[in-house]
Amino acid sequence: MLTIAALRAHLLAARLAGTVATSREESLRSYRLFAARDPRVLIGLDPEGAWSQRELIELMADRCGVSADSRRTSGQDVIDPQRTVAALDAFAERLADVAQRAAPVLLGTGHPHRLLGFYAALADALSAAGCAVLTPAQGRCIDITTRFGLRTHNLDYVRGVALVRVPGVERPGCEPGAHTHSPLPVRTALAAAAEAGGPLPELVIGDHGWVCGAGQLGFEAIGPADTNDPAPFVGQAEGSVSVVVPLDDGVRSDYYLPLTRYVLNRACLSQ
Repeated sequence: MLTIAALRAHLLAARLAGTVATSREESLRSYRLFAARDPRVLIGLDPEGAWSQRELIELMADRCGVSADSRRTSGQDVIDPQRTVAALDAFAERLADVAQRAAPVLLGTGHPHRLLGFYAALADALSAAGCAVLTPAQGRCIDITTRFGLRTHNLDYVRGVALVRVPGVERPGCEPGAHTHSPLPVRTALAAAAEAGGPLPELVIGDHGWVCGAGQLGFEAIGPADTNDPAPFVGQAEGSVSVVVPLDDGVRSDYYLPLTRYVLNRACLSQ
């Protein structure tokens, strides 16, 4: 089993934690937009409180370890690896609970090029434990607003993990899926599951719009988030999101493999 010391060393070496690629400017911009309730950074969350930028900085300092000094406006963000490890432990506890009950789960990602392998390994392990890995609304068309305007995407599943594709863009041999923060895919999947008479997931595992959109609808949701994504952490603070793991969500996909092994071992789901 990967020790905590080895995991912490990997987090720092891979820049999943410690000094990360996300800039302070980028994070502060996200906090300003969240405070203004811009849907691009709310990503499916409807906050109960009126969060100011100052309050968001304090929250992210507490949950991630970024600087609490609002006068610090440049440089790279920092994630405390101890906070990441603690959150991974809580993440593993939720996996263990759902596996023990063989409860249905739904997994989805807006970062398929980076995180698909991480979620797919979780889906395989949960399926082996008897959980139904749900795939509702396969092939459904979803219109998502992007920086290029409204674009039609198709909801698809790869190894039990939901993602969206832009029709006609991907070529054989390319990594699957489009990057999106939209909550529309999870809303579409959950609505389709309900319309079909269930089952509904007892746990949603994902990032961005998947975790915030599901949590806002009352489903237990867990997943990772970067320092420039305050919405999942606000959701956790307000009780709509169960567990958020602070880490850089844009590093090489193979850098997440040790995290996969760690949480599966902690959840007693190693195959």
